Amino acid sequence: MHRRIRMPNPPRPIVSPLSLGRAITVCLGAFLCLTMPMTAQHAFSCSLSLVLAMDGSASVDAREHDLQLNGLADALEDPEVVEAIEAVGGIWVTSFEWSGRYQQLLQLTWQNLADTQSAKRAAATLRRSPRGFTEFPTAIGYALGYASVSMQKAPEPCSRKVIDIAGDGINNEGFGPESAYRAFDFKDITVNGLVIAGQDTAPVSYYRNSVLRGPGAFIEVADDYEDYARAMKRKLLREIFGSGYAALR
Repeated sequence: MHRRIRMPNPPRPIVSPLSLGRAITVCLGAFLCLTMPMTAQHAFSCSLSLVLAMDGSASVDAREHDLQLNGLADALEDPEVVEAIEAVGGIWVTSFEWSGRYQQLLQLTWQNLADTQSAKRAAATLRRSPRGFTEFPTAIGYALGYASVSMQKAPEPCSRKVIDIAGDGINNEGFGPESAYRAFDFKDITVNGLVIAGQDTAPVSYYRNSVLRGPGAFIEVADDYEDYARAMKRKLLREIFGSGYAALR
């Protein structure tokens, strides 16, 4: 007769909330990729092309402009965002600053973000980007038109096309979003918004009613410019993972 030897239980691993959150992010990305319809996986070579549009209108002072720029850079190289990017196999990103009708300044040409190094390079480029204009009003329709044209120049087709327009006010020059959506090509493009609310809640309603467009469109609200980096990080995670992330948070 053989005596059964009882093995001691292995020690429990210590898991920090941060590492647990990152593990959930990676698992979620893998799940979403595996559950994507096979037709979508074969038809496109990347998961997301993202156009970022940052408000540089006269209502944004120098300090607020820097908080936006650095907030975006911080969000792009945030470890959780990088792990999300890696989980979906990389994304394409471009960014520009906008204000008046013809005042759009390219900050970041189309970049393929696939890992920590590429995310840090994009963030460094953004931080070096000078402000283009300071005295022009808020021409959201023109910014959307510019974003649409930028999207058509994406280096390769992606399964999702997203424009994210950030701002602290409503359109006050030129045609508005409704006209832009009629005049430019927004087929298969989702337009999301990041609103810096402050004490004025009117932009939140305006973005929700007039700017959002397309499947899964959403608005992310920053309480003020100091809150911009947090809101941008959450917005990026939602855009990278799509509706699956929003449903599980």
